[in-house]
Amino acid sequence: MFKKILFDLDGTLTDPMIGITTCAQYALRHFGIEEDINNLKNFIGPPLVDSFTQFYGLTVEEAKEATKYYRERYAPIGKFENEIYEGIPEMLKELKEAGVVLAVASSKPEPFVEDILKFFDIDKYFDVVAGALMDETRTRKEEVMQVALDRLEVPYSGTFEGGDGPKILVPKQEVAMVGDRKFDVASARKMGITAVGVRFGYAEEGELEAENPDFIANTVDDLGKYLLS
Repeated sequence: MFKKILFDLDGTLTDPMIGITTCAQYALRHFGIEEDINNLKNFIGPPLVDSFTQFYGLTVEEAKEATKYYRERYAPIGKFENEIYEGIPEMLKELKEAGVVLAVASSKPEPFVEDILKFFDIDKYFDVVAGALMDETRTRKEEVMQVALDRLEVPYSGTFEGGDGPKILVPKQEVAMVGDRKFDVASARKMGITAVGVRFGYAEEGELEAENPDFIANTVDDLGKYLLS
């Protein structure tokens, strides 16, 4: 059984669709862009600056400004427009009781991650919480994972700055990363840990398969059985 497991947050532990898309809509409106929230699901997962530039053609500076508008609504309201997936608290409790050390590794700013975990009363299951910084640095999933692994005291060599990236210095079966997007799976594979994808999040069709994860869970029940096996 895994000794340590890292979890993504959005689309993996909780369904943040309403909060994220409504805040993205709010931010785009400041640039004269009106968009239906159903067309903004691509904002779930990647760093915000990347999403504003890639999907709506904003410059990097404009995207940073849009991120400020996004957080203007997200901090007091949007982060709580969220739902925890059915079965997640029970699964985390089982893992914790089985002696597994749990962490969250999210591209969302760390204070927001902590607030959301507390809101759903699942913060008690996590020994480590790692997220992005509020100044729009440490937003890449591999960067966040490195912070989480450092805090979990999982040894690895190298860094993601150039080369093939770090390699975990413990058996692959001891550490896993669980997430719903390609960023989660790709980063886990680069580091040489078990990569677990979940279909109940926001990956597009074929997105997870393209990154060749070790396992894909269709449901929370499937996920729990795999992680506890």
